Amino acid sequence: MSTYVTLLQSNATLRRLSLVQLICYFGVWFSHTAIYALLISLEAPVWVLSCAAAFTFLPSMLLAPFSGAIIDKVETKTFMLTLTSIEIVTVFFLLWIDSLDYVWALLALIFVRMGTGSIYFQTEMSLLPKLLNEADLKIANEIHSIIWSVSYALGMAIAGFYVHYFGTTSAFMADMLIYAVGFWLLLGLNVPSLASHAGVNVKEMIVSGFVYLKAHPKIIHLILLHSSVGLSAYDALIALLADYEYKALFSAALIIGFMNATRAISLVLGQFLLSPYTNDKSLVWIFIAQGVSVMLWGILQYDFRISFIGIIACGLFTTTLWSYTYTLIQYETDEAYYGRVIAYNDMVFMGMSTLVSFAIGGLFELGVPLWAVTFFLGAGFLFFGGYWQWIRRQG
Repeated sequence: MSTYVTLLQSNATLRRLSLVQLICYFGVWFSHTAIYALLISLEAPVWVLSCAAAFTFLPSMLLAPFSGAIIDKVETKTFMLTLTSIEIVTVFFLLWIDSLDYVWALLALIFVRMGTGSIYFQTEMSLLPKLLNEADLKIANEIHSIIWSVSYALGMAIAGFYVHYFGTTSAFMADMLIYAVGFWLLLGLNVPSLASHAGVNVKEMIVSGFVYLKAHPKIIHLILLHSSVGLSAYDALIALLADYEYKALFSAALIIGFMNATRAISLVLGQFLLSPYTNDKSLVWIFIAQGVSVMLWGILQYDFRISFIGIIACGLFTTTLWSYTYTLIQYETDEAYYGRVIAYNDMVFMGMSTLVSFAIGGLFELGVPLWAVTFFLGAGFLFFGGYWQWIRRQG
């Protein structure tokens, strides 16, 4: 804990970036709960819930080849302010969605909003290696994962109660105000620009980025390893549990809020507990623990209250897997290619998350019980634990 505080106290730029992260991530998950609650209240079919989850991740997968090149080319602060402005506008248009007749407009807004949000994230993660040395970079990634988890916990928990008592329209209005605060904080941010290829067109940069990856196969393997965290894209799973398994207990908004907030609290605790023990050798055991914990959650889903044991267990290892595998990629990447490699990594990670979201809905509609779907996701982490062992042997 003290290492996190020390780094934030000594680096004003990282401190402000982290504050903006906390506020804007909170806003994302706050309205995310409202969107699912809105769809369930409109009696949306399973495919719509799955698409809403998948469209959270799909933009990064499609935009990454272009966004990475743009990040390495344009003035950074102006770009970040523009992206935040677009997010505010998309939340404004969510205010007018009140029927399934507008479901495609809703999905389009989710796509645009999450696309701009993912590019903002890629920009920020590309900045960190320029601001910090290698030792501080690992700590900064852990801080980022903690902020994500805290925002997730608070956003989901507070939104569950807020939507239950005040409705989705009020939630979207509050979210606009949250993002406006983030925009104001960005105005005072002082960051170096990532633009280093003023005379090179975007197409050439995209091609050179792929050539760079081809020449560095270890980075490709690490990107695939990081994508394993996409197996924890449980949004569609939790929405289906709320709508079909536990709907007689509480409102959908409260159930989604309770489950996600509990999971997110364990995400934060896990990062604090595991950080001192996380290294190349221990990473395989963290993968195994994650897989077994997800399987446990699947087994315990038959009872809403008992299932929280599994939710807590499978959250303890996720942020550590995310932050450490991300750090491994940053260590291996040359400075001139930060934006593109981070974007390509995001593309593969979000591709895995998109696939998982569609698969959850598709398997459920085929009659596969949700506990079995969850068990299958856990088995995936065991596979990636073996994959990491193989990467280490390759050098």
